[in-house]
Formats: sequence, structure tokens, C-alpha cells
Amino acid sequence: MEWYLKVLQNYVNFDGRARRREYWIFVLFNIIFLFCAVLADKICDLCFGYKDYGVFAVIYSLYVLIPSVAVIVRRLHDVGKSGLMILVGMILIFGTIWLFIVLSTDGEPGKNEYGLNPKE
Repeated sequence: MEWYLKVLQNYVNFDGRARRREYWIFVLFNIIFLFCAVLADKICDLCFGYKDYGVFAVIYSLYVLIPSVAVIVRRLHDVGKSGLMILVGMILIFGTIWLFIVLSTDGEPGKNEYGLNPKE
């Protein structure tokens, strides 16, 4: 939970590097909280028409949008890529697979152009 809160506290920080653990723990908690928001929408009958999500899910998604982008950019910096490489993920299948692989790889050891290795 501390990694999730760390990402939310650094929501405007697009500089520096983020460890794999920081990113994937954030993703895990993000999925859990989004599932809870969708469940709350269903229980409170706040879903939009025939959709499975509603007000709570939309509010939560908007709340974590900027922190999500920021942690992805910092994660890309950790592997030595520019933050603009996040746009490669918009290429349907190949871009998404490439981005997933890059986000899963270990960061560059030592210092790179984006800062010190957060593991050290």
C-alpha cells in the first residue's frame, strides 16, 4: 500500500525514475480499487444504462489518470526510454505488447540521463 500512496503523492512528478515494484504494486492496487468502485456502482445502481460501470468508477478513474501517466513515464525513464514512448502504447496490438515488455524489464543499473537508480 505504501507504493500506491507514494505514486499518488508524486502525481505531478514526471521526472526521475520509478522501480518495477513501485509501478506494478500501483497497478495491482489500482485494479483492486477499480473493481471495488464498479462493485459499489452495481450495488448502488449507479451504472450508466447497460454499462457495467458508473459514477464511482468514472470518478476514481479520473482521480488516478494523471498519477498513472506519471508513474508510467518514470518507469520508462528507469529503463532508459523517453516518456514520450508511452504513445507507442496507442498502436493497437504491437504497441501494447511492447509497452508491457518494457514496463516489465529491470531498470538500467547506475545513473542514466533521467537520474539515479532508485534501487541504490
